[in-house]
Amino acid sequence: MNKGRIKISLAASALLCMGTSAMAGGDIAPVEPVVEAAKSDTPKRQLKGNMTVVYNTLPGSVDNLRDMFGEGIFYGRLRSNTFYWDWDTETAKNQDNKAWGLGGSLIYKSAVLNGFSFTMGYYGSLNPDFFREDDADVGFVKAGKDTFSRYKVKHTGAYGMHVLGQAYLEYNNGTVDAKAGRQLYESVFTASNDTKMIPNTFDGVTVSAKVAPKTTARVAWFAKQKLRDHEDAHDLVTFQDAAGDNWGNNDDAAVHKGLTYDAFVLAGEDPNHDMFLGDINTKAVDNLDFTLSALTVPGVVTDVVAEAHYRFNMDNGWAVRPGARYFHQMDNDGGAVGGAALSGNETGYDAGAVGSLDSSLFCGRVDLEMPNKKGYFRLGYSKVADEADILAPWRGFPTGGFTRAMAQYNWVANTETFMARAHYKFNSTWTASLRYAIQDFDDTKPGAQADSDIWHLDTWTNITKRLQMRTRIGIVTADDDIITTGGGLKTDVSYNEYRLEFNYLF
Repeated sequence: MNKGRIKISLAASALLCMGTSAMAGGDIAPVEPVVEAAKSDTPKRQLKGNMTVVYNTLPGSVDNLRDMFGEGIFYGRLRSNTFYWDWDTETAKNQDNKAWGLGGSLIYKSAVLNGFSFTMGYYGSLNPDFFREDDADVGFVKAGKDTFSRYKVKHTGAYGMHVLGQAYLEYNNGTVDAKAGRQLYESVFTASNDTKMIPNTFDGVTVSAKVAPKTTARVAWFAKQKLRDHEDAHDLVTFQDAAGDNWGNNDDAAVHKGLTYDAFVLAGEDPNHDMFLGDINTKAVDNLDFTLSALTVPGVVTDVVAEAHYRFNMDNGWAVRPGARYFHQMDNDGGAVGGAALSGNETGYDAGAVGSLDSSLFCGRVDLEMPNKKGYFRLGYSKVADEADILAPWRGFPTGGFTRAMAQYNWVANTETFMARAHYKFNSTWTASLRYAIQDFDDTKPGAQADSDIWHLDTWTNITKRLQMRTRIGIVTADDDIITTGGGLKTDVSYNEYRLEFNYLF
């Protein structure tokens, strides 16, 4: 085993001394529950394992404009995120890298006047110069890239981000909840994915409504997205800007690199896109959680996703919970513009798939849940059709909660993944989760990564009710001797990754 498997640098060792981390993944939760005012000794907010925030205390209702402002609530957060990435074999394109984000957020929610309220949120990230890469090397940064803006460093030489992360007007009458402006939006397609310093947000209008007992429907329209490493909003799918800058538009790790600004213009299509999506979630049947979701980006792609989870409760307090997700992707002329491959390289793709985004994905899992919510064991599986890759640059992760491990993108065509996971809450202070995944990519596709095995350990420690410490360790062992179509060898993408995070909510 090479040095990347056995060497932990001094910097990484310092991280491990201190660490904990929670896990992303799980089920879709389309609607946030109504939250009652909490007791004074309860924190105003708390973090879930996937880093979404639950509000324990919300402003009440008032009867005049002055009190709408005066009786609002500020929510503060201080956070630190440190990253160290250690490649097994360094190359000209893959260099060991590090990053540190230090900052936080301040969010204000107004009181409610006749059902109306508003939310404003500032997010900031600073990057101490003794634990970051040189300006010329920001392109090598992997997991830590979302603690700063590569575009900003490239064009101005300045690190640090200051972002209006949330800014929306809301109307809620107890049955219908409507928001207009920049907001977080959790769905099977989209997510805030707030695991770094600044969340992924969307500019648009959303409406949710209780349409039947234990049943909620939502619709949304978004005109722009603002990824975690951007200060300004950008297009939802277009890669590169008018100047051809890779970091000037949607530069998500899962972006479709064939859907460039120039490619849309050359095809006579508008490089600026809208997104429409909706879902309906019901728990009307005991022990069954079912969600039907749909998304369309006109001129690019349309998706329909069905997901269900059922719990079988046993007399001894244990439960078995099987679940499945079927993701159906339909080409809406995006394939003619950018092709079937997210990498932009269609070599090795089935002749019937070239030039089309038609595809599908199946995910399944079985959870064995322990009594008293102490933890669970999970077996997961996913398989992508041997057609197009799944287009999903909105941080929703098509395989999330089933087979996706940290920093992995296993929704490339003809990819099969198996995962085993154990999650256990030792006590009120300390929790750990371990995943093992086997990723079988298509060896004939040069644009797909090499097959790999992943160990992924997460722990998190609640130091106090408001202060949490998290660590994440990822160990990836990949093949380096696969000959692809055309005769070339696939790149060895083996590496170790270490993350350390602190969050203080006040």
